[in-house]
Amino acid sequence: MTHTGRIAACLFLICIAGPLFAGAWQREPGTGFASLTQRLSWPQDTTTWQSYEPTARYTSLYLEYGIAPRTTLGLDLGLAVSGAEKLVVFAQRPLHQPDRGARLAYEIGFGRIAGQTVLRPGLSLGLGWDKGWFAADAIAEIPLTFDATDIKIDLTLGRNLPEDHKLILQLQTGDTEMDPPFVRLETSVSRPLLGRFPRLKAETGVSLGLVNDASMGIKFGLVTSF
Repeated sequence: MTHTGRIAACLFLICIAGPLFAGAWQREPGTGFASLTQRLSWPQDTTTWQSYEPTARYTSLYLEYGIAPRTTLGLDLGLAVSGAEKLVVFAQRPLHQPDRGARLAYEIGFGRIAGQTVLRPGLSLGLGWDKGWFAADAIAEIPLTFDATDIKIDLTLGRNLPEDHKLILQLQTGDTEMDPPFVRLETSVSRPLLGRFPRLKAETGVSLGLVNDASMGIKFGLVTSF
């Protein structure tokens, strides 16, 4: 992405006010969501493998909590668009929240990525129906030096299955200062865990790089609402 294009994208996100990860749906006051995920990846070209050990692995932690009827606070800890370590706190608020139809929300985040202080604005669009949902989420990770903005856009399609199982298909895209734009496909299944913790769900999935990403991977984690 050119310097002018990055500036335009950032201005777009800021002017319509905001980022991604909390999504377009508001958390009710006093309720929250948490996920802990482990991802492992290998080169798609198996002839380059030296062993079965993954060539990359990382753990991510994501939290959000509704503190008011129109405000969700959250924490996003893991890897940024560039692959660098990140810790971002954010506040999300709605732009358009009708009873039916598409929803819009914005987020402003602030934190550290690769040792730099960053501002993270973004925008989320969501559309839900009885059997599933669609979401489009965009963020910009802007160092306060304003010299290396990274952009990420994810498109997610979810399907509600029997017995509270969910099938999730996500197209992940990003553009960083140092690397060419990438496209990755990830699919996962969420299912309730049996026993004493009915709100706890297990999520497992696989990913495949499509454009400027020669990796393939697996993920597994735990998610819960409270």
